[in-house]
Amino acid sequence: MNCRNCNTEVNSNFCPNCGQPANLKRIDGHYIIHEIEHVLHFERGILYSIRELLTNPGENVRNYLSDNRSRLVKPIIFIIVTSLIYTFINHLFQFEDGYVKYFDGKRSTTTQIFEWIQGHYGYANIIMGVFIALWTKLFFKKHHFNFFEILILLCFVMGIAMLIFSFFGIMQGFINIKLMQVASFFGFVYMTWAVGNFFGKKKIINYVKALFAYILGMLTFFIIAILSGSLIDLLAKP
Repeated sequence: MNCRNCNTEVNSNFCPNCGQPANLKRIDGHYIIHEIEHVLHFERGILYSIRELLTNPGENVRNYLSDNRSRLVKPIIFIIVTSLIYTFINHLFQFEDGYVKYFDGKRSTTTQIFEWIQGHYGYANIIMGVFIALWTKLFFKKHHFNFFEILILLCFVMGIAMLIFSFFGIMQGFINIKLMQVASFFGFVYMTWAVGNFFGKKKIINYVKALFAYILGMLTFFIIAILSGSLIDLLAKP
């Protein structure tokens, strides 16, 4: 028989050219459970990645970029999964309004943009990461890492920040005490520490640069959101 993927002749259980199985197993309950276990598996899975990124983010991300890309979950998958976890937990406990607010007294486009940010902060955080990456690249331009490598770093770091927010959101839901400002503080501290740790954990200046890169990236994101809304309203006027 020929491979259904690349049409190469197959004489074994797998295609010698692309590795596609000769006979795909039918998707059933066992298959779904296996896929979930594969993602959540502690060794080289999301739980393992979370542990490594919490304890030693700098070394683990540098190792991912230069030596071994199988020890951690793929960064895009990681940020998507953690954002989905954040969104699901927020849907259950409704904690976002406690720390993301914007009001301008009228139904402008800017108001609608910020309503979307307030309602989808997990996804907005991913967009914000692009601006943080730009400022990080600027502050650490003497290092050899390019923009996309820094973006990979921020996928991991912001994914952990989403989990920090999720944890405090769950705690707030159970004990009924406002904790999201505390969550913002811990998320802020973790991101600053993790980025500074990545560029050299022994130099205090790296943490200072990481701090300013985060603040300026966040401000740039919100300024562009405001300017975009204002520009759309201006162009929409008759």
